[in-house]
Amino acid sequence: MLSKEGYISHLYIKPEHKSIMKEVEEFSLKEGHGIEGDVNANPISPRQLLVVRCEDISELGIPPGELRENIVIAGIQPKNFVPGSLISFDNGAAIRLTFHCEPCKRIAHLVDSLKILHAKRGILGVVINSGTICIGDNVHIETNKFSALSENPYERFLNFILKVPAGKVVTYKQIIQAIGVDNSYLRAIPIYLKKTSADDYPIHRILDSQGYLTKYVSNQKNELELEGIQILIDSDLSNSSIKNFIDYSKYLYQNNELYLN
Repeated sequence: MLSKEGYISHLYIKPEHKSIMKEVEEFSLKEGHGIEGDVNANPISPRQLLVVRCEDISELGIPPGELRENIVIAGIQPKNFVPGSLISFDNGAAIRLTFHCEPCKRIAHLVDSLKILHAKRGILGVVINSGTICIGDNVHIETNKFSALSENPYERFLNFILKVPAGKVVTYKQIIQAIGVDNSYLRAIPIYLKKTSADDYPIHRILDSQGYLTKYVSNQKNELELEGIQILIDSDLSNSSIKNFIDYSKYLYQNNELYLN
């Protein structure tokens, strides 16, 4: 059942990295991609856009746009504004809410403590139906439409790795995009690999960002060859080292519908 309607009060877009948020009257949502022309549009990301409630930021005394959000909605009850909900608009455009956006140092100047923003910075989402939305448009929200994604990046890592089929590989860079974390998490992937059971998760299908096999997974070469993946040798005669790598353009797992259902 749809909750009581709300409406869009503000819209923002970020055209480029390091650019400021630009307030607009409307923008286009593209299924499985995000906001047209926004820097965070990415088909494999669970954080294509950020939605906040107007009432939450008003209560905190934070002006619209300061949390780097894309859509500010008003009139939706907090009990309905939760991960796993479906937000839809009268023209058929729709967004799946995935998980809460974590407070970070970029917005620390807005509050005395980032703890104040816990579960108040808004909820990230992915576009599941295309359409153009405008300020003033009606907003409908349906709870429990989808499974909420874990707030824990490591758990999202585990869930993503289970989706990688035999004969395919993923890179560190692809992983951080798919689990919706900052580039700084690249250094966390080796930690994740060391704490993950190879018996339960296909971590042998993970390569570093250059396509090299990783030292954190035992028997990786044999496991990949058993799945029909060709292993190549990169020999550096300057230091007599030999490294195994994969032409991952042939084997890269690409699923642009990870979060569409």
